[in-house]
Amino acid sequence: MALAPYAAQDAKTRGRVHAEPPAAPRGEFQRDRDRIVHSTAFRRLEYKTQVFVNHEGDLFRTRLTHSLEVAQIGRTIARLLQLSEELVEAVSLAHDLGHTPFGHAGQDALNECMKDHGGFEHNLQSLRVVDKLEERYAEFDGLNLCFETREGILKHCSPVHARGLGEVGERFLKGRQPSLEAQVANLADEIAYNNHDVDDGLRSGLISIEQLEEVALFARHLKEARSRYPALNGRRLVNETVRRMINTLVLDLVHTSAAHIKAAGVQSLEEVRKAGPLVAFSTEIRDEQLQLKQFLRRNLYRHYKVLRMTKKAERIIADLFDAFFQEPRLLPSDHHDKAETDRARTIADYVAGMTDRYAVREHRRLFAIEEAAL
Repeated sequence: MALAPYAAQDAKTRGRVHAEPPAAPRGEFQRDRDRIVHSTAFRRLEYKTQVFVNHEGDLFRTRLTHSLEVAQIGRTIARLLQLSEELVEAVSLAHDLGHTPFGHAGQDALNECMKDHGGFEHNLQSLRVVDKLEERYAEFDGLNLCFETREGILKHCSPVHARGLGEVGERFLKGRQPSLEAQVANLADEIAYNNHDVDDGLRSGLISIEQLEEVALFARHLKEARSRYPALNGRRLVNETVRRMINTLVLDLVHTSAAHIKAAGVQSLEEVRKAGPLVAFSTEIRDEQLQLKQFLRRNLYRHYKVLRMTKKAERIIADLFDAFFQEPRLLPSDHHDKAETDRARTIADYVAGMTDRYAVREHRRLFAIEEAAL
């Protein structure tokens, strides 16, 4: 498929920090995608959670399944807008590589631990993973991804942090936009987590269809599913409703974004960077998305059963950080040299890289008294 003139293109990439020979017959963005899939951090996503902790059930989303769903939605949007599917997929698969165990609860706890040491933000950590922490190649740290992929991973950044990130942080200081592919991946993420948190919330029993009928986006598509299949109920009814919601959001995003792109008259990636945000929902759908977000925050993310696990997660992260900070020799030996240079950041890297179950196990090793924990 021919790409639009304003799409990011392999042949025009701003390159890699460390120059490498071409990857032919693969394109540069496909090469990035492949490196991400083969990374250690990507494999760990299988055991990092979205809302529900890993041991709570085998059918809930993990960071890995979420990332795959974002990539699928993102590629569909990219194809319809004649953008680079490979770049959207690479950004989508890498966007959560820096996430801590225990979802947002883990991030908040680690940020609190790091408040006197530069803070912690999973978006910046994802970039740190691909730039520095992966150890796969003889000639450089990290994955040495293309500028465009790294730019897409860094969805948001404060000016303070941006000043220390070189070229990839410049747009936050100059008020410029990333590629349309990065913008697509960002909103594909939103489509995926909102709709799939609905699915997981219903599966868990923490929210009900009756509650969700108060949400316009869900209610409208539930009515459509029931009208088409009057005898349908249970999981099939939920699945029919959610997939209709996703389809509506994707098509609205494509139509609205195409109109914005046409109105802006952009004809190159450089013109995209100078324009305002071009990938967006219509006002009506954006408002419905906001209503759904607010519902999930109120009824799922703040459900007392979720909050109980959140408090446990915060305690585990805080205990681990404090123990390692007070005595860095408790860290695995390959972290000792790094800890001498930057103790807090080394510990944050180690803790953030843990899976849910490894963090629980490490906490037990350090704090449980029984012999079985040794």
